[in-house]
Amino acid sequence: MNARATLANAAWIAASVPAWGRFRRALHDPLHAQASLLAGYLERNRETAIGRELGFAAIVAASRRSVDARREMLDAYRARAPLTTYDRIEPYIQRIRAGEQNVLTFDRVRRLTPSSGSTASSKLLPFTSVLQREFSRAVDPWVADLHFGHPAVAAGRSYWSISPAIPRQSAGSVPIGFDDDSEYLGLARRALARAVLAVPDAISRVTDPVSFRYITLAFLARARDLRLISLWHPSFLTRLLEPLPEWIPRIADDIAAGTLSPPGDVPTEVRSALQRNLHPDRRRARELGQLSSADPRSLWPELAVVSCWHDGSAGAHADRLMTSMPGVAFQGKGLIATEGIVSIPLGARRPLAVRSHFFEFVDSGGHSHLAHEIQDGHEYSVVLTTGGGLYRHVLGDRVLVDGRCGRTPSLTFVGKEDRVSDWFGEKLSDGFVAGVLQRLFADQRAPRFAMLAPEEVADGVAYTLFVEIDCELTDLAPRLERELRRNVHYAWSVDLRQLRPARVARVGPNADRVYVDACVARGQRLGDVKTASLHCDTSWRAVFEAGGKTEA
Repeated sequence: MNARATLANAAWIAASVPAWGRFRRALHDPLHAQASLLAGYLERNRETAIGRELGFAAIVAASRRSVDARREMLDAYRARAPLTTYDRIEPYIQRIRAGEQNVLTFDRVRRLTPSSGSTASSKLLPFTSVLQREFSRAVDPWVADLHFGHPAVAAGRSYWSISPAIPRQSAGSVPIGFDDDSEYLGLARRALARAVLAVPDAISRVTDPVSFRYITLAFLARARDLRLISLWHPSFLTRLLEPLPEWIPRIADDIAAGTLSPPGDVPTEVRSALQRNLHPDRRRARELGQLSSADPRSLWPELAVVSCWHDGSAGAHADRLMTSMPGVAFQGKGLIATEGIVSIPLGARRPLAVRSHFFEFVDSGGHSHLAHEIQDGHEYSVVLTTGGGLYRHVLGDRVLVDGRCGRTPSLTFVGKEDRVSDWFGEKLSDGFVAGVLQRLFADQRAPRFAMLAPEEVADGVAYTLFVEIDCELTDLAPRLERELRRNVHYAWSVDLRQLRPARVARVGPNADRVYVDACVARGQRLGDVKTASLHCDTSWRAVFEAGGKTEA
């Protein structure tokens, strides 16, 4: 047992319990929780530029005169405020960057945070103190519930994955970006998190990818008491651990000496910040030297929980990770975006973060529904209004209602709506392709890497499945084509010879690493890269051929 981590975890749990209780009570009356949030936004921001434009004051005044004030407010807000995307709010963001106040929120914009979208260039989103508290109202219930369900977690340290930071920029009086993601937690929670972290947050300042991996693994290898691993995409941990067998002797030497000797360059000030967290540990170094394998269960015998995405295209990666860690509990994360938190894990469900933001859900017919109105078994597009100044913002995420927590819907992430490939009207979506791949490999072990992407070929355009798999490819292409033809628009495009039939290309054993490196080279942060079922870019064959053998 790690006494320092145990005390910090206990303090964090105690601080989170009140929010956990309020969240559980709100699950039984989502309409009240949601209406209260919206009323607060309209009242607080009515004299902002956007508030005057959309008539927030009139909505508030009309609802006060109404017999059914809550319904009047909800209907008036949806009637006056249009559904928006980032293009709609970008002019307001530029005004904020120029230093103008009271643009989207009455609260001062503390910084602009780059979004981590995987299919579009980075967008700047306003971050305010109100938004930070909204994140806390979701994180606190999750932290408390995690420890109540898995009490062993409290007795040791945790690894919360941290990516190399996006360098801060100046934007007039408004800074851009965080040093690391823990800044979303606020000062008090961040201090508690630092006390339990196995890898110090200074790792975010290591920009060389090889050194980043080595230093992260060196700190993790020291932490025999590691109890919790929390990350986003499960393939992040798989990739992180790949070089460990080769590096174990070097890491053991570093642990014995209390030093760091990464293969690449690390700025002196960053190395010094990391070095302050080190001391010689010859006992742990000997343990590592005696390990027969560098598998996670040998490295961390007390590991209790891995928390990661398990929905959509991440499912196959999570399943493989679970297989490699027998006896470790796996918790599927909720849906979290830079814009806001949509759902959190709570027991076996992932209820809507009903106390964090105001949500709407748009069905396939374009009709908007409130949280208490959506139906089990149906899919919806998520729309949110937040304390950061987003109003009826279309998030671009599609969710399935998989049940209820009290009267609040529990949600499964289906896929990104903005990841749609559409050359000739076929409109292939990431969610649809994820289902195709699941059926395609249902009777065999899922491949380590599989991604569909369009290619411009000699006689037109065809969709190619880039896949790392051991079996013969002979019958895979026709089976893939049959599955894709479930989409009638795709079938019609092929029948009209606008598209050529689907094909398959075997990629090398390092395809997932090549994919990640390519995404990072295009400007994404390492921890934000999500393995996609579908990618709209046509250049992937060249990327994979440059990184290793590709066999058609």
